[in-house]
Parts: sequence; structure tokens; C-alpha cells
Amino acid sequence: MKQKLSCLLIDDDRDDQEIFKLALQDVNEEVHFLSADDGVEGLQLLKSGEHETPNFIFLDLNMPRMTGKDCLAAIRSQPHLSGIPVVIYSTSSDPKDIQDTKALGATDYVVKQYSITSLKEILRRFFN
Repeated sequence: MKQKLSCLLIDDDRDDQEIFKLALQDVNEEVHFLSADDGVEGLQLLKSGEHETPNFIFLDLNMPRMTGKDCLAAIRSQPHLSGIPVVIYSTSSDPKDIQDTKALGATDYVVKQYSITSLKEILRRFFN
């Protein structure tokens, strides 16, 4: 039996969470979607054991309480989480952010799309 995919989005913007969820459902309705409002909440969710470990983590950079870069470093420092692909999902297209997050262990870097159609095209790369 094929394992059900799961995805965790860590992003402080509730509208972005909803758009991401809708796009993901259109791409693959079988994917279990979880979200967290910031890095602290995301790490708590990952450590709680309450949910299955996600197959993918999408992570915003600019968030209160804990930046995406700090959250990425914390994820990569946890042995049971270190192998999960972490995709940075940010409005920033700054080459320094891309370089810094790749150095911290990001699997990929996606600039947030203003079109749900464009977002779906990106998500198909991961969930089709």
C-alpha cells in the first residue's frame, strides 16, 4: 500500500496558509496538510509526536518569534528530522537568503507566487 504523503507549512500569514492548502488540494487531494503559525509552533508540532513526521516542510523566512533560518537550523539539528526535505517558501528573492538557507541545509527555495496557478505548478514538482 502506498504511504500517504504529508506536508507541513510553517508560515505566519494565515492567507498564505489557506492559498497553499487550496493549491495543494488541487494538485493532490491525498496529501495530509498541516500548518504552523511560526517556527516555534512548527518545532513544537514536529517534536510532539502527535502527528506523523511530514514528508515535506515548507518554511517561510520572515516570521515573528523565530526566523525561518533559525527554524531551519533547529530542524537540521534534530537527527529524526534532518532527512526531511525543507523547502524555503518566501517572498524574498534575495540571492543572500537563497545562499544562506542552502548552506543551512534547505533542499530547495521557492519564491511565493502571486498566482495560484503558478503555485500549483511548483507544488506538482513535489506532490505528483
